[in-house]
Amino acid sequence: MSAFIESIREKLRRHPKRIVFPEGRDPRVLRAAVEFYKLKLGVGIVLGDPDQIRATAREHGIELDHVLIVDPEKADDMPLLVRRLETLQRYRGIKDADAEKILRNPNYFAAMMLQNSQCDGLVAGASEFSGNILRPLFQLIKPLPNIKSISSCVILDVPNSTFGDQGVIFCADAGVIPNPTVDQLADIAVEVARLRRQLTGTVPHVAMLSYSTKGSAQTRDTEKILAATALAKQKMKEMGLRAEIDGELQVDAALLPEIAAIKAPNSPVAGKADVFVFPDLNSGNISVKLVQRLAGATAYGMILLGLSKPAAELSRGASVDDILGCAALVGLQAVEYRKLYPDQE
Repeated sequence: MSAFIESIREKLRRHPKRIVFPEGRDPRVLRAAVEFYKLKLGVGIVLGDPDQIRATAREHGIELDHVLIVDPEKADDMPLLVRRLETLQRYRGIKDADAEKILRNPNYFAAMMLQNSQCDGLVAGASEFSGNILRPLFQLIKPLPNIKSISSCVILDVPNSTFGDQGVIFCADAGVIPNPTVDQLADIAVEVARLRRQLTGTVPHVAMLSYSTKGSAQTRDTEKILAATALAKQKMKEMGLRAEIDGELQVDAALLPEIAAIKAPNSPVAGKADVFVFPDLNSGNISVKLVQRLAGATAYGMILLGLSKPAAELSRGASVDDILGCAALVGLQAVEYRKLYPDQE
């Protein structure tokens, strides 16, 4: 296990949280929920028919001690969640029967539990397509104030690497916004920096990536990166977020001190970046998967950015350790910063 994920677990053990897993019939999810409790990280809540979940557990030799099973079809609090659903602008005027039908879907039920603070975080996607996971979250969970678009972050943990922060690099956006605008890129930069600050307690070094470094190419694309960098810097200052940000930077200049000394000698980020903001979804998604496969990196996420509640969407190829790591990261997001790092007050 990496030092990064162990540090996340250690912090969460002091502030255990409740994580809901909508895919209760997936044996990987069940194993992760069991392990979540065993590691004293909190309680796993799995959704689905209890008989089917227990049958899956027996088939795979999983003991479901201390895992809470909730059946959306028979939930005692369904009337409460229906009323809460009907207060949301999107669903005003909906009939009770139609609202119940929506909430019987475990993904919607889980999102409503999260919005209603019946759990602290949500992890889903091990056996579902992205749209089935993201749609309920985007519809039911309120965005943070002044956030125009929800985005995502994948945390790459590269073994035996000195890049980033001991091989750990936060990458955004790798899964949601295909072609972000200047405003959206700025929001992505701010939110991924805030995530890294929350999880590590250290000052993020955010590289706004491009095919150009400091004017080596001048096009509309690079102008967009420059504008987004300036806007993100302004937003960070206004909200009191301690972070270093610079762009536009090529990947080699962002990572390697010797290249940074040549291409961007005065940059506060070049050569020591631990957060990457990609110009578009193509570059972000391709880069994350390349590093994951070629360098043997563990990828945690996608952790969703810009929602008012912590949630993550998994890859359908996620392992038990991937799910467990993601649950720990989501749980830690739910802890107040001042409780995690009291010495920084």
